[in-house]
Amino acid sequence: MMDRLKTRWIIFGGLFIVVTVSYLLRIKFESTASPEVQKSFTYLEELPEGSVIMVSFDHEASSLPEIRPLALAMLRHAFKNDLKIVGVSLFAEGTAIGYRLLTETAGESGKTYGADYVFLGFKPQQISAILGMGESIMHVFPEDYLGTPTDEIPMMRGIKNYEEIEMIVSIADGALTVHWIEYVGGQYDQPIMAALTAAMITTYDPYLASGQLYSVVGGLKGAAEYENLLGRQGGGNRGMTAQTTAHLYVITLIIIGNIMYFRARKAGRE
Repeated sequence: MMDRLKTRWIIFGGLFIVVTVSYLLRIKFESTASPEVQKSFTYLEELPEGSVIMVSFDHEASSLPEIRPLALAMLRHAFKNDLKIVGVSLFAEGTAIGYRLLTETAGESGKTYGADYVFLGFKPQQISAILGMGESIMHVFPEDYLGTPTDEIPMMRGIKNYEEIEMIVSIADGALTVHWIEYVGGQYDQPIMAALTAAMITTYDPYLASGQLYSVVGGLKGAAEYENLLGRQGGGNRGMTAQTTAHLYVITLIIIGNIMYFRARKAGRE
């Protein structure tokens, strides 16, 4: 029993060391961008300067290891191309995270709050909120996340509703993107893009096939591909390197285990 426990500690200790070292190394994860990631990147790349996109942080804190690299890559791209961002959240837990991510990437690009980006925050009753913004964003959000009256924010004076929004990007770990697709996309003919955790990608395949969802960037792999297109490494590349190394470590252990098993069985027959 003690030998088994010791072996288990050695295996998991080795896995911890391998993952930690590989994550700290600055190794580029080489991969060809999938059609969906390329489509997302191209859309933001070709938008004229000054175009407005709405980014909705529709996720929990528990999914941050996957969500953060996705969000940072797309926000950095938007600010790099001088796009203006209106941030919101359909999930209360994603509100503070969304504000922090927006502030972080805006600071990197030298962008100014109120002129280049704004964060309106969270509103309960999600469907009512997103439908209401189709009539008037200021009516749904009379104040921003910081308590400033929305009509006093310079950037928001020219933004009444979805007609001034080029694209909605839903960063999600669950089904909240469906609200944007079915209500905003359907009623207001608004294009929707999604950045999703890997576990949720297949859930949205029917919406992609029907054209209701414009494109998807999914999981650490999608984040790494987007970072490569952007020419800037981040958490996606580091995460994929660590994940790939962990897979190779497990495969190596399986091979070693099988070799030991067959040798022991052969010795037993002899």
